[in-house]
Amino acid sequence: MKCGFRLILCAILLALVTLSLLGSHLRDLGDQYRAGAYLTDWWHRNDLQYSRFPSQQTTPDDKVIVMAKLEEEHTEWVEEELPDWQRALYVVNPSRAASDDEHELKTPFNKGHESMAYLTYLIDHYDNLPSTIAFLHSHRSGFLLAWHVDAPLHDNVAAMRALQLDFVQRNGYVNLRCNWNPGCKESHRRNKHVTEQVWHEVFAGTSTPPLNSTSTSFLSGDMPAMSIAHNQKSLRMPDLVGAACCAQFAVSRDQVLQRPREDYIKFRQWVIDTDKSDASSGRIMEFLWHIIFGKEAVYCPDEELCYCQVYGQC
Repeated sequence: MKCGFRLILCAILLALVTLSLLGSHLRDLGDQYRAGAYLTDWWHRNDLQYSRFPSQQTTPDDKVIVMAKLEEEHTEWVEEELPDWQRALYVVNPSRAASDDEHELKTPFNKGHESMAYLTYLIDHYDNLPSTIAFLHSHRSGFLLAWHVDAPLHDNVAAMRALQLDFVQRNGYVNLRCNWNPGCKESHRRNKHVTEQVWHEVFAGTSTPPLNSTSTSFLSGDMPAMSIAHNQKSLRMPDLVGAACCAQFAVSRDQVLQRPREDYIKFRQWVIDTDKSDASSGRIMEFLWHIIFGKEAVYCPDEELCYCQVYGQC
């Protein structure tokens, strides 16, 4: 009898632990997907109005959306819904017809997910960049497909219409996701994708300053060659690397030009040459963009402040 009671008690305890872990996981997913806000916005979808916030520091069309897409993906929404933005839509898997079409933008290699298109644009247009460059995924919206889009109904159109271009100019780099989950939570900052070996492979030989550098002149090209050589030797990986996912961000032209074109060429070549997979190399770049564009290794602005500065939701 006692043995049977113990078995029942153990089974109950096991079930409670399992339910607790499952509940914790579901809460985390709900936070990551902003499920409650999505349902609320869906219910009031006919009442949602997305205001435009015109920048005082850019002229009409002095901004571009850069995107990687599969040839079969539908990206007409960019032109139809955001006509005031220039478009640079790169096909990563071109058919023979697309390859032969000189007007179709193509990446030199289909690897690294969106990073190949992002870097190709910067390399090819380095001398003729608009004031604001927004890097987006090809899907417009959707609870499962575009869960990482930090706007009502996970809609990239809403995000772009609300984007505060003057803040992009002031800040240089803006992550389009304010939600810390995933990427910014304390447990996420010991980044398993960005290893010390990867850090050195990506940044060695570029104008990225070492961790202990206190001068921004290293990025602006003001340091003598001898100092640069010394700093390259002392380049070391920070203990923590963190930024909100998922490789959608905006940068200013001035921030891009803080690096020479050769840096972007080297980053792209690493993506091409690494033996890491398409997904793995793309994920690594996802957690390095903020560093590439001049932010500290852990770049996690307060969520409330981020929504105010990036989207005007104050």
